[in-house]
Amino acid sequence: MRAYRLLDWLTDPVLTELDTPEPGPGQVLVRIGGAGVCHSDLHVIREFPPGQMPWSVPFTLGHENAGWVEALGSGVRGLEPGQPVAVYGPWGCGECDYCLRGVETYCERPDRAPVPRGGGGLGLDGGMADFLLVPHARQVVPLPDGLDPVTAAPLTDAGLTPYHAVRRSWPKLTPSATAVVIGIGGLGHLAVQIVKATTAARVIAVDTRHEALELARTLGADTVVTPGDNAAELVRDATRGRGADVVIDCVGTDATLAFAAATSRVLGDLTIVGLGGGTLPVSFFGLPFEMSVQTTYWGSRPELVEVLDLAARGRLHTEVTRFDLADVAEAYRRLEEGTLTGRAVVTP
Repeated sequence: MRAYRLLDWLTDPVLTELDTPEPGPGQVLVRIGGAGVCHSDLHVIREFPPGQMPWSVPFTLGHENAGWVEALGSGVRGLEPGQPVAVYGPWGCGECDYCLRGVETYCERPDRAPVPRGGGGLGLDGGMADFLLVPHARQVVPLPDGLDPVTAAPLTDAGLTPYHAVRRSWPKLTPSATAVVIGIGGLGHLAVQIVKATTAARVIAVDTRHEALELARTLGADTVVTPGDNAAELVRDATRGRGADVVIDCVGTDATLAFAAATSRVLGDLTIVGLGGGTLPVSFFGLPFEMSVQTTYWGSRPELVEVLDLAARGRLHTEVTRFDLADVAEAYRRLEEGTLTGRAVVTP
């Protein structure tokens, strides 16, 4: 089979040929229908020198995956060959408190996990290939009727991550509240829809690109703002001077975090989703009183089930640009250039 693999740290991945794996006891082999191209892959490719991550190379990239069950290992129940499925990407130990709740992102026994703090495409072979071996059947989620693997693949991260961020702030997203989404890319365009689909709050979308803001409008954003000298004032004006109850920063640079703090309301939430490497100075008078600032990493398996259900009912639309597996390097190039709208999906 073909696989797009990172052979060494700080090098460009290459498309290679591998033997198709066979599932062992409890495992599932998935024939890939779609694999999302995520910006975090660029951090893995470009920024991590040997020894910085608790992973070994080589491994196949691709942590947003969906397809069809190809083969089942012994002991697997509840799945059938040919069944369309999504793959829950973070792979924990399956035994600690968080894993038992379905929050394998925060596994407390990484020494017992298939790979520490990672999963398929993050330390182990992922879905930028014809087939993906999933180490445990609990990490395979059947797709609801009406949802195909190409659409579902990016929902496993680009949908799940902002869903988790929005969901944890539901109590503050009342009908009189406003949410600001910064960065209307692969995650942000879904974050806008998630707020609109699950709350009655107003949404303000922020991006530097005209086409991204137009997409946000079509997906339900009530107001769009281009960053600039008066951007924070525009958000304040749109919220009658109060500021945003919830800010979801899908970029995470110094500039976007400063903007988020300048537009947040007292008692508001700021959730940092993007891996832009920025920092936010914290001091007594530096932030609105009782503003909560948090980071999140991915989401839980039960939340993924909810995301897939929303998409199957037409409440979430994934803006997808398709690439063949032979063109996966071009997909990453366009992602790095910032010329993609929505999410790139590789379709072997």
